[in-house]
Amino acid sequence: MARFIFVTGGVVSSLGKGLSSASLAYLLKSQGYKVRVRKMDPYLNVDPGTMSPFQHGEVFVTDDGAETDLDLGHYERFTNISSKKSDNITTGKIYSDIIQKERKGKYLGKTVQVIPHVTDRIKEFIKGDITNEDFVICEIGGTVGDIESLPFVEAIRQFSNEVGKNKSLFIHLTLVPFLKSSDEIKTKPTQHSVKELRSLGIQPDIVICRSQKSIPLDQKKKISLFCNVSIENVIETVDVRTIYEAPISFYNEKLDKQVLKYFKLRARKKVNLLPWKKITKSVLSKKRTVNIAIIGKYVNLKDAYKSLDEALIHGGIRNNIKVNLVRIESDKLKPFQVKKLLKNVSGILIPGGFGKRGTEGKISAINYARKHKIPFLGICFGMQMAVIEFARNVLKIKKAGSSELDKKCYPVIGLLNEWNKNGKLIKGTNIDLGGTMRLGLYEAKLRHNSLIQKIYKSKSIFERHRHRYEVNNQFLNSFEKKGMLFSGMSPDNKLPEIIELKNHPWFIGVQFHPEFKSRPLNPHPLFSSFIKAAKFY
Repeated sequence: MARFIFVTGGVVSSLGKGLSSASLAYLLKSQGYKVRVRKMDPYLNVDPGTMSPFQHGEVFVTDDGAETDLDLGHYERFTNISSKKSDNITTGKIYSDIIQKERKGKYLGKTVQVIPHVTDRIKEFIKGDITNEDFVICEIGGTVGDIESLPFVEAIRQFSNEVGKNKSLFIHLTLVPFLKSSDEIKTKPTQHSVKELRSLGIQPDIVICRSQKSIPLDQKKKISLFCNVSIENVIETVDVRTIYEAPISFYNEKLDKQVLKYFKLRARKKVNLLPWKKITKSVLSKKRTVNIAIIGKYVNLKDAYKSLDEALIHGGIRNNIKVNLVRIESDKLKPFQVKKLLKNVSGILIPGGFGKRGTEGKISAINYARKHKIPFLGICFGMQMAVIEFARNVLKIKKAGSSELDKKCYPVIGLLNEWNKNGKLIKGTNIDLGGTMRLGLYEAKLRHNSLIQKIYKSKSIFERHRHRYEVNNQFLNSFEKKGMLFSGMSPDNKLPEIIELKNHPWFIGVQFHPEFKSRPLNPHPLFSSFIKAAKFY
């Protein structure tokens, strides 16, 4: 039977529960255990698919088409285990399921309540879709004490009682602030956070203390005493220079050892931290830098393009060069500013996005990249903008645009009405926005001797999608005659997946999101090639 590890957070949000869970998962996996990592989010949205990146950061997409929390990206990048729809749930999804059942009379006239119906649904999620996993790590979003997270905390309390303490472990991550004015580390916030958790019926077995500085032994003893946790289970995590140091830091603090000790288990294999040490050394010691411009609507929020940022860093690791990300707000980028703002960059990337705001700035930047032979990568919406730019300035279709943005335009980009998935025809819609896009893993056939085929070294690829609009395939011949090659197509040859320019050293647009499949220990070939081209620009 699987053993369940529940990770909660206290004091403040954004302490690194996701990275902590991912690092622990890697350490347990590398010791020979099968691990699954899950996320429970307290917000009332059914999923983050309709939420602005300014609100929630990026939307991570799984192979099976789930729109999920960005922490699942951390889980995948650290463990190399593909997440599923069954690895992320929200309060909105739980209530939606319960209300649908109630409307169908499934509760047989009973009064539907938070306890037991909501907590029972959470417990179903925790233990659902498990086969032979040794460990299931469940991260609870938010901060202990938030009203939204109360049903989750109650559910994991009940769950622990049901499976037994020998099959469940509670980890609580808190902030131990350093006050510069008094030159002191303060443990009181951690004490209060654990007190809050205990008032809800949960005694943490391990307390992870996030701090700017190493926590002195006497302060650790204080936390141990007031939080009722053994001194060995007070684990410090000092701010790391790069997130790739996290598994090394937790290993040095013996987090994995204490978890195995709690469950009376031994390591089956020796942990191999050499790859992480090499990556950390590579990231921190690089002297040469390449400037990559990311031009998008959400650049002011770092988490909005989290997987993309990481994938570019991975490409830098493969090419032994530091990637400096130059973030430019597309809606503030005017045509006359393009040359000034982009003159010192060696690569231009237009990421995914939705809506009209900032599109003209993106198109101006693409025009500059095309004319000045600067390495360019357009992802999803970025590819569509590249097609519009080419149609306007090379094909001379001045009103070329997307029906998403302008109903009166010449639609070189149009709404995706239907597509094929595993032999089944799926109908598109723009009425219900949530979960109705072309989502998840789809195949693309690559053209022989194209640049993209040389990059992937394959005739076909499988990549993750998240979009509602597509390049209008009625115009493909016109584009190809002028030098825009459609080098990747869906297997039925109906949906353009990849574009590249014949007379440009490195200009590629992809309809999918390759960043979701990039790993620090296995960088995505598209980003490796892009950074290599920028390196020699």
